[in-house]
Amino acid sequence: MAEGWWRARLASIRMPPSSGGSPRAYLPRTHFPPGRAHATEAHPTPRHAVNIERYRSIIPDWDRFVETIERPEPTTLRVCTRRVDPAEVTARLEADGFGLEPVDGLEDVFRVVERPRLASDTVLHWHGLYYIQQASTAVVAPVLDPAPGARVLDLCAAPGGKTTHLADRMGGRGCLVAVEVNENRVRALLGNLYRTAHTNVLVVSGDGRSLPDAALFDHVLTDVPCSAEGTLRKRGGKTRGRAPTGKFHRRLTRRQERLLRRALRLTRPGGTVLYVTCTFAPEENEAVVSRVLADAPTEVVPLTLPVPHASGLTAFEEERFHPALEGAARIYPHHLDSGGLFLCLLRRLEGEVPDTDASQDAMAAPVGGMEGGWAAPPVLYPPGDGEAEAARAIERALDDLRTTFGVQDEALERFRWTARGDSVWAHSAGEWPLAGWPEGGHWRLVSAGVRAFGPDAQRRLRPSNDLLRVLDAAVRERRVELTEGEALALLEGRGPAVAIGDGPVALVLEGHVIGRGDVRDGRLRSEIAKARARPLREVLERAVQRGD
Repeated sequence: MAEGWWRARLASIRMPPSSGGSPRAYLPRTHFPPGRAHATEAHPTPRHAVNIERYRSIIPDWDRFVETIERPEPTTLRVCTRRVDPAEVTARLEADGFGLEPVDGLEDVFRVVERPRLASDTVLHWHGLYYIQQASTAVVAPVLDPAPGARVLDLCAAPGGKTTHLADRMGGRGCLVAVEVNENRVRALLGNLYRTAHTNVLVVSGDGRSLPDAALFDHVLTDVPCSAEGTLRKRGGKTRGRAPTGKFHRRLTRRQERLLRRALRLTRPGGTVLYVTCTFAPEENEAVVSRVLADAPTEVVPLTLPVPHASGLTAFEEERFHPALEGAARIYPHHLDSGGLFLCLLRRLEGEVPDTDASQDAMAAPVGGMEGGWAAPPVLYPPGDGEAEAARAIERALDDLRTTFGVQDEALERFRWTARGDSVWAHSAGEWPLAGWPEGGHWRLVSAGVRAFGPDAQRRLRPSNDLLRVLDAAVRERRVELTEGEALALLEGRGPAVAIGDGPVALVLEGHVIGRGDVRDGRLRSEIAKARARPLREVLERAVQRGD
């Protein structure tokens, strides 16, 4: 979920003494910038009070709900099935001392019932073979259910749990545009996308309310900013005595409604929009959707989830909501031993969507030659006169990749290659919407798939760490297999002598490529960027100390 709304709120917040006057100390860690993307292993202190008593009349099995929120939330992980068989991950984790049990109703999601250490403290996690994710949020992607090849938009994407889950279900095909307004959270999103090696995701920095609507999507996920009441287990179920103020809710719900209306404008007739929050508050859930249903061409698609849940509300206190909202779903902490979540699936119908936050650049007309605003990605971005030269440079780089690392054409056919600046990006999006988006708008393309080639000191394009990781088993030559101890020594600058000719190599740990290395005078050195190498080194240091 996006968090830009926190910043506007900070100026009016009087920090408690325990915060040392620091806004960062008073914000929930789940909304922090990069590095803390996995909420189930963190213990943040939320900013707002949660007056849960106001929900007694709408939460079934109240006593069980209260008992659940006072217990720590168990860690759950989702296996990235596009890259690995879940049986391999579970077998390796169990051999390492972890106890796992499947979460009923959620495919490839496992609850950690025993752990010798944090589930993020493994080489498998660094490889991106699983994602630590709340069980409740793992419901989202299967509900939206994008098919391979679909056009999908995630309006508030960071830190990336739902985004990567959607990309997994798309099988690396189609185009998934992940939008995030907060620059710090964009970095967290990129980190998780690169770690999990997804190539069909375009990351866009911008406000979802201002996205152009020249190109329409099949599915839009609208996981809006909210008061996050459903995350109260992260502080042991304790409240701060009062709920968010009326003024706070009015500002927040206006933003939520605008995001939902924009999502509908960006969806083709017959397509679907999934509205999601992690709060219990009807003001942010049924009330928002009810106002949109009153004047927008859309209808509720009743949800039948494979996990325990409650129906949406048609009334709360003195307010009445659209009767179709009974088809929405409310997941409370005791349903999945997880967090709280609200989901409402909408189908876009024919007709115009009233948009109270539309701007002129958000209503661009499709460019000629495109199908509904979609077009094949160009060889050069932004497009220009250098396309022929860019194509020749890309082909030279691919020839070098084939020759040096033994990569076969069939492993490369699934990618498109786009030159941007001095780099080349590899992505598996067969089409994208950017050609129809006006330049100079309130958005910018951050990445398309992974950065595949970058220049060396002689300005020659060479394969990146990310490309070698994505190719993984397709890298057939110049692979250097490392033990944990050897990998640690290498990352510490104590590269071993190797029996392979000088030049670039692919570094391999536990059967998977971890990045690029270089051999000089028979001695190996790492070329993994420090920011990526540091967390791996820390994992390996602890593993070596344990004697794994």
